[in-house]
Amino acid sequence: DQPPGLDVAIVPLDEQRNQILKRAFDLFLSFTFLLMIFSWLLPIIALLIKLDSSGPVFFMQDRAGIGNRPFKCFKFRSMTFEKNAGFVQATKNDPRITRIGKFLRKSSIDELPQFINVFLGDMSLIGPRPHPIKLNEEFASRIRILMSRHYVKPGITGLAQCMGYRGETRDLSDMENRVRLDRYYIENWTFWLDIKIIFLT
Repeated sequence: DQPPGLDVAIVPLDEQRNQILKRAFDLFLSFTFLLMIFSWLLPIIALLIKLDSSGPVFFMQDRAGIGNRPFKCFKFRSMTFEKNAGFVQATKNDPRITRIGKFLRKSSIDELPQFINVFLGDMSLIGPRPHPIKLNEEFASRIRILMSRHYVKPGITGLAQCMGYRGETRDLSDMENRVRLDRYYIENWTFWLDIKIIFLT
């Protein structure tokens, strides 16, 4: 069941005790956040989105998860709504981004609904960022080890994001560096590395 490109014999998260520790940490923090912060923040953000443009509050997109299996990734909608629109990677000055969307994206508040994904088990707090399916397909043939990112659950944040490789991937080197750091995280995971990434984030 090992994704192509991961050629190490064993990684830390192969051990059941590490999997249990990481999942328990995910559940504790995601439940605490959803109860203590998201419960009152959601109505405020939802109202601002609705006042700014028509369309749903949440944007749900198929993303590549563990084992490259797709899942519905939750975000606050930050762009104008177009039903059945195809995937087009967002750019820095994308005209589709709404006024409130600019604030949500700059502050990364648009990513907060992914705590729901963490609670449901589709994602982890820390891990490789989940790519849209089309973005994976675009780079899979150009980067041999790309699919090794899917050996663990994707995260709300990760080592690559802390090192500046987040958002738009303008060229091949951006994606190569992201994959390199994601692979380093998978091969060298510790609970304290997760804690460090949270503080860096």
